Amino acid sequence: MPSKVYYTKQITPESLIKIYEALGANLKGRIGVKVSTGEAGAKGYLKAELIGPLVKKINGTIIECNTAYPGKRTTTKEHYQVAFNHGFTKFAEVDIMDEDGDFKIPVKNGKHLEFDLIGNHFAEYDSILNLAHGKGHAMGGFGANLKNQSIGIASRKGKAYIHSCGKTTSPKLCWLSKHEQIDFIESMAEAATAVADYLKEQGKPIAYITVMNALSVDCDCDKNQGDPVMSDLGIVASLDPVANDQAFIDMIWASTDPGATELKERIDSREGRAILPYAESLGLGSTKYELIEI
Repeated sequence: MPSKVYYTKQITPESLIKIYEALGANLKGRIGVKVSTGEAGAKGYLKAELIGPLVKKINGTIIECNTAYPGKRTTTKEHYQVAFNHGFTKFAEVDIMDEDGDFKIPVKNGKHLEFDLIGNHFAEYDSILNLAHGKGHAMGGFGANLKNQSIGIASRKGKAYIHSCGKTTSPKLCWLSKHEQIDFIESMAEAATAVADYLKEQGKPIAYITVMNALSVDCDCDKNQGDPVMSDLGIVASLDPVANDQAFIDMIWASTDPGATELKERIDSREGRAILPYAESLGLGSTKYELIEI
């Protein structure tokens, strides 16, 4: 049975609310909205004007974790400052979830990771909205819901563990780790699946939305993020993160925009598309979907 993926070409606060409502996700209680706050200097992160109305409507809290790479979001104090500078505190509370440490959740049937390390505060939320910005990525090829759920929800030490494919939790040592590129791609899928399994076991719902705008080959974690290379594609939403990411990739490959070639090259040079069938094999979701335009 193909998963349902909702789609709108419009990228407005109103269309974002409309596509969320189409999901019928029934998020309730304390809702954590996982977005990238964007590295200081980046340009493509989701802006307050676009996502603020939806986050306020569901009374959500912006949730993030500190970065493993050196930058302005490495420490909690600096990360809160970046979140403030980028406008997130204008419309919601911001919670850097690993401010008070992290905890382990198991990775089942993983080839690379034995566990995932996520911010302590993650346990305090009753529902999660994985609100991703679709774009390229220097290491993963592309970033959308799967990356937002793996690297994004992992604590600083957890990010190091994923980046080193299970070899170390040290942010200093992880960058010295030697591994094949496909190992990193699969490690992200394993971490994302661990989060989904944890939420399912806790009886906590999660929904997925990807805004496909400002399509740079670089991630919002890059302080020198390049300009968009192709035109905006719209918004996709699903209860299945694999299907939602697959729809994003399929739209890039179907695009006749000349700039799509550059984004495709970035994705395939990092074996980015391999995350989709591997995540499917782990039971996280399906690469088969029905696209429903709203």
